[in-house]
Amino acid sequence: MTTNKLGREIPTQFADQYGVFEGELANIKEYQESSRKIKPVKPRDTKLLGSIREAIEKTGLKDGMTISFHHHFREGDFVMNMVLEEIAKMGIKNLSIAPSSIANVHAPLIDHIKNGVVTNITSSGLRDKVGAAISEGIMDNPVVIRSHGGRARAIAAGDVHIDVAFLGAPSSDEYGNANGTVGKATCGSLGYAMIDAKYADQVVIITDTLMPYPNTPISIPQTDVDYVVEVDAIGDPNGIAKGATRFTKNPKELLIAEYAAKVITNSPYYKEGFSFQTGTGGAALAVSRFMREAMIKDGIKASFALGGITNAMVELLEEGLVEKIIDVQDFDHPSAISLGKNANHYEIDANMYASPLSKGSVINQLDTAILSALEIDTNFNVNVITGSDGVIRGASGGHSDTSMACKMSLVIAPIIRGRIATIVDQVNTVVTPGSSIDVVVTEVGIAINPARQDLIEHFKKLDVPQFTIEELKEKAYSIVGEPQPIQYGDKVVALIEYRDGSIIDVVKNV
Repeated sequence: MTTNKLGREIPTQFADQYGVFEGELANIKEYQESSRKIKPVKPRDTKLLGSIREAIEKTGLKDGMTISFHHHFREGDFVMNMVLEEIAKMGIKNLSIAPSSIANVHAPLIDHIKNGVVTNITSSGLRDKVGAAISEGIMDNPVVIRSHGGRARAIAAGDVHIDVAFLGAPSSDEYGNANGTVGKATCGSLGYAMIDAKYADQVVIITDTLMPYPNTPISIPQTDVDYVVEVDAIGDPNGIAKGATRFTKNPKELLIAEYAAKVITNSPYYKEGFSFQTGTGGAALAVSRFMREAMIKDGIKASFALGGITNAMVELLEEGLVEKIIDVQDFDHPSAISLGKNANHYEIDANMYASPLSKGSVINQLDTAILSALEIDTNFNVNVITGSDGVIRGASGGHSDTSMACKMSLVIAPIIRGRIATIVDQVNTVVTPGSSIDVVVTEVGIAINPARQDLIEHFKKLDVPQFTIEELKEKAYSIVGEPQPIQYGDKVVALIEYRDGSIIDVVKNV
């Protein structure tokens, strides 16, 4: 065993292969960007094919290769299941898959794992049935969990080499110019797909809306695309917003949101031209509403808002309270419509969003970010991947990326969920190190990281109850008791990569 900087034990075989976490900036070094194979397209060649099967045949996909997908359709995605079903029928085995995230709609993946079609997975997240199956140990090889910025880094650096990317696009022309703002199943930004298209050896665009050439605006250009397939349906637009963009009436969530908004609007970063990123849960959306009221009252506008975009953010743009939206993913239909019509709503890829090895990602320009958590411990480490039962049920997302890069990170969470403490002695799984977290916001009050003495001094007169993180933990334990340790097995089912490629933690079978 090797122990990393956070005291987490990493099995030697994985420590030797990936290296272990030594600090937020310890592994940010010069590197040689990955290259890809190019098959030139001659003047009268056609890219348009008749079926997914024909596309698989044309790419020469064979056993042992790596394929990728994106998750912009979230719970409404049809593409990954369609492609894997066809691959299975063709008898291709031992594939590595590198989707940007995996949703519950991808439950058929479990059978493909059991049947040997898929033997390796890297992704940002594993939800519900798939996560539970992985936690039970159905795979021989551990899943590698990467943040959104970490995935972009891994692809650009060649840690993940994609042989074929199968990318669903709401619209495309027959030459492969694709976007997410036109078509029957608009999803808005294709930010996570754009990085796959740029670095994969071969790219297959799968669309249900074939447009005349040239299809504009161009998110994925023809110069990155080998083949185009038209199908009846690539996804259900209603599934994009499922569970993500609910407006809360929960008093506990509203109080958390009110406290978070007070922290931001009384911080040293709240001034004309500040920038921010919020999440998509009920409390995070409520923060946007409280901030809107403060910005109108104070006559302050934000220079830009970033991240997964919702209608709440679009409304701020349209009201003139936010000058620009920088968008890597949309979580509802109004956001997708806004991206298509508003020049100040701008699409970016995952590399520009959050890669630690880019020449400057947008998160480096963020003043503040609001992030969620499944667990926070007394060292401010955050878990967003495993539940209180140790089962994989979440996603790394941009959590470790954004919290590290912004000037002030806020993690919002209730001190308990149901009968389970959220503030604990030690999180089950570290995804984001405590050194990246500045303020924890709960319904009973806030805790400021002792490393941020400047914020502790600044917020002395803030009209929000303040505690140490240990005091918040004790309040949680006094209500629900101290959690019992989880009984894990000996098998490593997932490796948690920090955004720089080193291993920050591992997950064992439950």
